[in-house]
Amino acid sequence: MAKTPVKFVEPLSDNEKEQLWEVVCTGITIRQRHRAHAILLSNQRRSIEDIAEIFQICTKTAGSWIDRWNEAGMEGLDDATRPGGPPALTAEEQATVIEILKESPQSPKTVLNEIPKRLNGKVISGSTLRRIARRANLRWKRVRRSLKSRRNEQEFRAAQDDIRELVYLHEQGEIDLYFFDEAGFSLVPTVPYAWQLLGERLELPSQRSRRLNVLGFLGLEQQLSAFTVEGSVDSSCILTVMDAFAKTLTRTTFVVLDNASIHHSAEFDRRLEQWAEQGLILFFLPPYCPELNLIEKLWKMIKYHWLPLSAYESFQRLSDSVDDVLTKVGSYFKMTFSPDSIFAGKNS
Repeated sequence: MAKTPVKFVEPLSDNEKEQLWEVVCTGITIRQRHRAHAILLSNQRRSIEDIAEIFQICTKTAGSWIDRWNEAGMEGLDDATRPGGPPALTAEEQATVIEILKESPQSPKTVLNEIPKRLNGKVISGSTLRRIARRANLRWKRVRRSLKSRRNEQEFRAAQDDIRELVYLHEQGEIDLYFFDEAGFSLVPTVPYAWQLLGERLELPSQRSRRLNVLGFLGLEQQLSAFTVEGSVDSSCILTVMDAFAKTLTRTTFVVLDNASIHHSAEFDRRLEQWAEQGLILFFLPPYCPELNLIEKLWKMIKYHWLPLSAYESFQRLSDSVDDVLTKVGSYFKMTFSPDSIFAGKNS
């Protein structure tokens, strides 16, 4: 019996993984969701035989999913074009549908009701609307909050360039570079996506609790120096953490952090010169530029992907779970990111 050749997808970027999970959770058809899941499994080096067994398909089909992904990316998740009758709408009418869709992107029902008014009484189904949207490279996914409209774009670009230079100096071995921020955890859970049986729903307990704060310094090689504090974090707490971190330095170290008021108390500002003498230099980001702080990505991964659902059973379990994840960052838990993609002049 001939052995199925070893075949895997090309390594996925973090953005591709996020898009694939969106399809797994909200894809239009079960076929799309299965293909997206299969690509994620292949990226984890699951064999074609394993994938075929999981989805109850033949190995040839599993291999074709991987081939289509490598050739066409996200478009490869869609069904191949099949011969059929003439399209319900002309190309011009389809362009009008896309205009309507962009006017009300969050409400397909509103779009379907508006189409007959704009297309002389023509009516289309929801599935036809989805097909037209997919052909226009539109995808149904979660809308995100953003502060981009409030920031100064010139300051943002300048900070990008400055951090890019710091990354270069770090890669040349002239400095160390870290990213600092605080994150809070409580028994009000951050709700992640999860596999659930049809007709059933996983439910997470939610209750008010004390707050576990984590103050962390993340390096480009994903080395993490973290400090946990129960309760509120004030300026004196930040000072203590900065002092402790400064004592560990072996050469000049730049730390990127945001411009929060807690980072600009009178005592904090007075301590800047002392830290600089110890080799610790702080680089403050302009307002509303969180995407330039790489540790923000770490908090997202912990809250949405790495914390087990059992963490929310009690505050002690939450504290233990957070500590466990923090100790494994960079070894068991790893992120996929490229500093170049963030600091080489592209908006994140």
